[in-house]
Amino acid sequence: MSGRALLMWDEAVTQYDFGSEHPMDPVRLALTMSLVRAYGLDQAVDVVAAKPAGDSTLRLVHREDYVAAVRAASADPRHADQSYGLGTVDDPAFAGMHEASALIAGQSVGAAEAVWRGEAAHAVNFAGGLHHAMPGAASGFCIYNDASLAIARLLELGAERVAYVDVDVHHGDGVQAAFWEDPRVLTVSLHEHPRTLFPQTGWPEETGAAGPGEGGAVNVALPAGTGDAGWLRAFHAVVPELLADFRPQVLVTQHGADTHFEDPLAHLAVSLDAQRAVQEACHELAHEYAEGRWLALGGGGYAVVDVVPRSWTHLVGIAAHAPVDPESVIPSSWRDEVYARTRQLGPGRMTDGLWPVGFRDWSEGYDPADRLDQAVLATRKAAFPLRGMLA
Repeated sequence: MSGRALLMWDEAVTQYDFGSEHPMDPVRLALTMSLVRAYGLDQAVDVVAAKPAGDSTLRLVHREDYVAAVRAASADPRHADQSYGLGTVDDPAFAGMHEASALIAGQSVGAAEAVWRGEAAHAVNFAGGLHHAMPGAASGFCIYNDASLAIARLLELGAERVAYVDVDVHHGDGVQAAFWEDPRVLTVSLHEHPRTLFPQTGWPEETGAAGPGEGGAVNVALPAGTGDAGWLRAFHAVVPELLADFRPQVLVTQHGADTHFEDPLAHLAVSLDAQRAVQEACHELAHEYAEGRWLALGGGGYAVVDVVPRSWTHLVGIAAHAPVDPESVIPSSWRDEVYARTRQLGPGRMTDGLWPVGFRDWSEGYDPADRLDQAVLATRKAAFPLRGMLA
C-alpha cells in the first residue's frame, strides 16, 4: 500500500452551483483548496482528478429514470421535474447540473477504488459527502449521492464490510436508505435531533431492515445546543465500540462542517477544534480497525469563509500525516484571497481557541437526567443488542 494520501480535486467541481442566493456557495470549495495550498499540503498528498461517474456507476445507487431526469434538467433547467426533487428551493436546477454532480461522484468513486486497491492509504474528497440524495430523488442540496456510490463501488470490488460514519449536523439519510437492507454496510450517523432539523429522520429506533439488515443502521440524535464536550462524548460512546465489533475493511467518513456554532442552518455548538478532534479519531480508528483504509468526504457547511476551509484543511492535513498546528497563523496570502473573493475578513488562526478539547468518557459513568446522555443511551439500547453488543 502506498503511504501517500490522495486528495481528489478538479477545479470544475466548483461548477456545482445552485446560484447566488443559495447557502451552498461553491466558494467554500475554492477557498479550501487555496488554504490547502497555502499550507503546502498539496505537496504532502497526491492531488488527482478522477473521471466523472458514468451512467453504469450512477445506476449502482440511482434509478435510471432519475438520472435521465437530472440530465434533462441539466440541459434545460426550465423543465426540471419537481417530482424528482429537481427545481425546488433546496435543489434548484442549473445548466450543467448533471456534469458537475457526476464529477463530484466520480471523485469519491475514484478515491474508493484507489484505497481498496492499495494505491493510497487514505483519500479525501472534500467536495463530496452529498449524503441526502436518494435513489430516485434529489434532496437537501444533493443531486447524486457520492458517498453511497463510493460504498457501492467498494462492494462491487469485493468488500464484505464497509463502515460509514457521518458527523454532519444533518442525518445521513440517503446513505442509510441505500444500504438499509445490506448487512455488508454499517451506517452510523451523529446529528442534530430530527425534531429540530432537516430531514426529520435519524431517530435511534431506525436500526436497519428487519432480517439481515437489522442493526446495520445506528443513529445518535443529539439535542440542539450540544457543544464540544457532549459531541465528543457521544462520538466516543458509540463509534469505537461499533467499529471494534464490525471490523470494517474500509472506513468511509463524512465530515460536514455544519455542526459548528457559527453555521447558519443548524443548532449545534461545536468548535473547529472539536471537529479536528473527531477527524483525528476517525484516522486512528481506520488504522486500528480497517488496516488504514480510509475515505474521508466533506459534506455540509455554510459558514463558507470562517469555518469550512479551516475544517477541511485540517482533514487533509490529518489524512496526509502532516497535521496542521491548530495554533498556526493562517498565511496572509490566503486571507487576501478571501477578501478579494468575498469582501469578508478571513480567520487568523487554525483554531477557535479551544484546543485541545476535553470530554468525559462514557466508561466513567452516565447521568440519566442529562439530555446528551439520554440520547446516547437511546442509541445504545436501540442498536447495540441487535448486534449482540451490550447496551
